[in-house]
Order: sequence, then structure tokens, then C-alpha cells
Amino acid sequence: MADSEFELAQVNLARLVAPLTDPLLAEFVANLEPVNALADRAPGFVWRFQTDDGDATSIRPFDDDRILINFSVWKDLASLRDFVYGGGHNVVMKRRHEWFERMADAYLALWWIPSGHRPTVAEAAERVDHLKRSGPSPHAFTFRDPYPSPNAAVATVSTGR
Repeated sequence: MADSEFELAQVNLARLVAPLTDPLLAEFVANLEPVNALADRAPGFVWRFQTDDGDATSIRPFDDDRILINFSVWKDLASLRDFVYGGGHNVVMKRRHEWFERMADAYLALWWIPSGHRPTVAEAAERVDHLKRSGPSPHAFTFRDPYPSPNAAVATVSTGR
């Protein structure tokens, strides 16, 4: 199997400091479309979850109505990392404390999926829950504790490296 047979899914959660309609979040809301457009054009980007509105801000999979969910699929970890910590996304991300509360538990999870698979809301939420319960593993991991794609793991075992 080639590495291209797997892609990297990511989910992140954020708890708003106020309802989305609050003036405190006006700049966050104004940046949604430009940041999503950056993602759509980013090298290695494959897909992002969105409603007909073009984002996922209307989806509330948890009991708390102020928790937003965002998830996407990327070719590899390097592409996702470059997008998250580089360019226009990073400028907006540096302001996240203005719009979101600090979350005590896991709020981001990464996992490998077969190419062409598109995660569901339930699947994404389960990966974060798994990370909270069990810590990083091939099932759900973080940037800090990444796991190689299943193909890389197989290649490592078969070559002995």
C-alpha cells in the first residue's frame, strides 16, 4: 500500500466566550470565510466538514451549545501543521483567547483514515472522547504525540527500520 492510501483527519473543539451573535465574537465570525478559503487552497488540504452556510458553526454535537466543532482531512501531518501554524490561520489563531475559553480537556484529535473516507460528526466527537479517556494512540493522537500513517508503520516493521 502506498502512503497515499491514507489521509489525516483532524477535529478541534472550541468553547465560545459568548454566543456567536455577541459583538465580542464579531471579528471571529468575520474571519470564518477568509480562513476557510485559506484552508481550501492550502497545499495538502483534502476536505472540510461544512453545512450549506460554508462552515460548521451551526453544528452542536455536545450538550454545551457554546462548543463548536471543526474537522477536516489532509494529505499528511506536515500539510496540516503548515496550515495551522503558518500564514493567515496563525494570525487568527493567536487571537483565540479573545473568542474562546481555555479548555481543560482534549480539544484536538488527529487520526489516519483510508483515502476517500469522510469522517462524520459522531466519529470526530468519538476521537476526542477517546483521547480524553485513553491518551494518545494510533486511534487518536495530537501534534505533540503523533503516530505514523498505517502504511509507514507497516513499512517500518517490514524493513526493520
